[in-house]
Amino acid sequence: MDEIVKNFKIGSQKKISLKDFDTKETYDYKKEDAVDILNEYKAEMDELQEKLYATNRYSLLIIFQAMDAAGKDSAIEHVMSGINPQGCQVFSFKQPSSQEYDHDFLWRHYHALPEKGRIGIHNRSHYENVLICKVHPELILKEGVGNYTSVESLDNEFWENRYQSIVDFEKHLHLNGTVIIKFYLNLSKNEQKERFLERIEDPLKNWKFSSFDVEERGHWDEYMKAYEEAISNTATENAPWYVVPADKKWFTRIAISKIIVDTLKALDLQMPELSEDEKGKLDESRKQLQSE
Repeated sequence: MDEIVKNFKIGSQKKISLKDFDTKETYDYKKEDAVDILNEYKAEMDELQEKLYATNRYSLLIIFQAMDAAGKDSAIEHVMSGINPQGCQVFSFKQPSSQEYDHDFLWRHYHALPEKGRIGIHNRSHYENVLICKVHPELILKEGVGNYTSVESLDNEFWENRYQSIVDFEKHLHLNGTVIIKFYLNLSKNEQKERFLERIEDPLKNWKFSSFDVEERGHWDEYMKAYEEAISNTATENAPWYVVPADKKWFTRIAISKIIVDTLKALDLQMPELSEDEKGKLDESRKQLQSE
């Protein structure tokens, strides 16, 4: 699995093509084994999260980006279900509010960062500002940024500066103890179609579907280009992207779990050790309690 994960990782700013990544890849893993494998990783993750919380020196920020119906919500539900809720927080970002539009595009995301010792999950993130806004540049105009007053004024320099702002933001977080993992769930257009039809045909899933989803599907090629450019321009060793196959949800969850576990293991987290003085106080407290 270690070699498999390496194939998903983009750890440096280099041009990529999503066509080079197989959306159906499972590396000979079997669906019937998925639950047991996932449970093993969740048990490991729970133990590592407790150490993360106890040491209180790092935080972990996990970012999920994908096309509609790629399985972000279910991945978060299944992968993180074993984590102590006190040590984890999830934010799902929607369209910015008027207050958020009055600040720079990173402002609302900074306020949602996890504290030291905690895991933060961003379901969609600051990357929407170079994804949906790249496909629909008129949304940028709502920000009221400087002299950018028309779609035509949003030139290459604007987007290059925005990518650089993201890279600088993530570097700052890294230097201050936030470990960053960024997942792109790589769904095929055909699989998205099948999942949309399932949502339409199953009354229990109707609520998940919006006609807007089909409208956005019409911009598929534009979105693929926007994702390729975003990943290529913002992947760094300290804030890597992982392009994870998403056509098979059960494998997607295994891969995500493995990457999170490996990332936490690399921190070499150890439970805090008490000083001799603190150990002495523990002994005194034990004796006091036993004498009651």
